[in-house]
Order: sequence, then C-alpha cells, then structure tokens
Amino acid sequence: MKDGGAAHAASLPAALSAALACDVAPAPAAEVHGGCINQCFRWETANGPAFVKLAAAERFDMLEAERDGLAELAAAAAVRVPRALGLGACRDGAFLALEWVELGPGSRAAEALLGERLAWQHRTRADRYGLGRDNTIGSTTQPNGWSDDWISFLRDRRLGFQLELAAQQGHGGRLQARGLLLLASLDVFFASYRPAPSLLHGDLWGGNWGVDPEGQPVIYDPAVYYGDREADIAMTRLFGGFGAGFYAAYVATWPLDQAAGTRRDLYNLYHVLNHLNLFGGGYRAQAEGMIDRLLAAAGH
Repeated sequence: MKDGGAAHAASLPAALSAALACDVAPAPAAEVHGGCINQCFRWETANGPAFVKLAAAERFDMLEAERDGLAELAAAAAVRVPRALGLGACRDGAFLALEWVELGPGSRAAEALLGERLAWQHRTRADRYGLGRDNTIGSTTQPNGWSDDWISFLRDRRLGFQLELAAQQGHGGRLQARGLLLLASLDVFFASYRPAPSLLHGDLWGGNWGVDPEGQPVIYDPAVYYGDREADIAMTRLFGGFGAGFYAAYVATWPLDQAAGTRRDLYNLYHVLNHLNLFGGGYRAQAEGMIDRLLAAAGH
C-alpha cells in the first residue's frame, strides 16, 4: 500500500474497502473525537463499524507505527486494545482502520482491572530498552533505537532529544543550561535501581483508556517501547484520570520500587517538554520547575 500508485489514486472508500476486504459505506457515518492530530470517523462496513483515522500522506509511517504498537500490546494478552483492521494510502491521505469499540463510562471495578492488567503487561520483557522501530509521541518523532543501558536511553532518546527540539524552537537560556546539568546527573536517580525493559503503553494519560460494554478496560493511541514501567505509572499522574483503585490494584499485583516517587518528575518531564515543543505556552515554566526540583533532589 505504501508505494502502490493504484492505491494512492483510489478514493478513501475504495481504498478502505480494499484494505478491509469487504464492502464499505460510500461515506463515513460520523466524524468522531480522536485527538488533534488526525481526522477520525465511524465508518460502516459489511463486517460492522470501524474506527478510521485519516492523516496526511506523509504521516503513513506514524499510522503504521501505531498499528505495530497495538499488535505488540495485543500479543501481551494483558489489557485489551482495539484490533487493527487495515492500513493504507489513497489520494485523500493515509488511513488506519481499527475495530470499533463502544466505550462507556468508567467504574472503580474497571480502574482496578486496568491496574492489575497493566502490571501483567509490564511483565512482558525485552532484552534491551527501546523498540525495533521509531514511532511518535503525539505528532513528535519518538526515537526508539535499542540500548543496553536505561540511563543512556533516557538521556539520549527521551530527555535529550526533547531538549534539542526545544532549542531548535528557540527555547534556550536557563531551560537548556539546567536541562543539560540534569542530563549529566541522571545516575543519581538510579543509584540502587535497575529497571527491567518492560512493555510500555508509552502515552498512558486519562484520555487514552476507556471501558468496553462488558466493563473491561481498553487502552489505545500508544507510543509503545520497552522501558522502565515507572514511566507509564508516572504519566497516569501527570494529567489525572486514574483513581486510587487503579494504583492499589497495580501495586498489589506487582509492587513498585520504594523510591519510585523520586523519579516521577523525571519521567513526566519528557511529556511536558513534548507539550512545550508541540504547544508552547506555559509548558516552559512547568518544565523548568520540574528540572529545578529534580536538580535539587540530585544535590544541585
């Protein structure tokens, strides 16, 4: 599909029908919420409704990486994810079709199930940190080249990468000076802790999970890689959306390191820097405040 001229020449309904190997409606049933990056639709097909993301043609790789990330999570057989139905490109852009999951309101029981099952997902391990391909965090490239060392991975492929993007966008001065000092001080936060390379969702905020009609938790819109499981847990606290039952069930299934709280800002700084690079605004002050707290904890 990626390089096929015939596929690119087709309209979206025709390309979607070919990718799904079934008849589809000539137009979507409705446009639905799916974030600020892509257009998202409910599309009726002969096999039932599908959730269809439509992106600019140059974002094919982003959708392909999302499909691959969902497959990685599905293989863990822990938390439910939408099944990918088809991926392709047409004259209207690139598209990814997913299983339609009717999401309903959350519950304490669903939160607890999510906590327990996320702990089991995190028990899916790799030998190294990273992933076999890069993907995206929001619309920002997320480099995932394999590394044998977690501190190097965190410094070079996460925090350092975002700081460099921020510098390219004119966010220099104190942010860069303090940020570089933090990068040189990362060892302090791992003096007695060596995280295992766990399968992470990678972008686990409150808007990226829901509950299916059977009351089962569902996660979606991943930025998958293998890293410290504390990074997923830290992000659940960044914007809220997870209750006490979630955390209680997680630690009952797999307790966290007793010093996990000292690394929360470290992992969430990555996401705040990404928001600075994507949206600007007050995220610079938030990032600088987090860096200051981390440097103080490191003795600077």
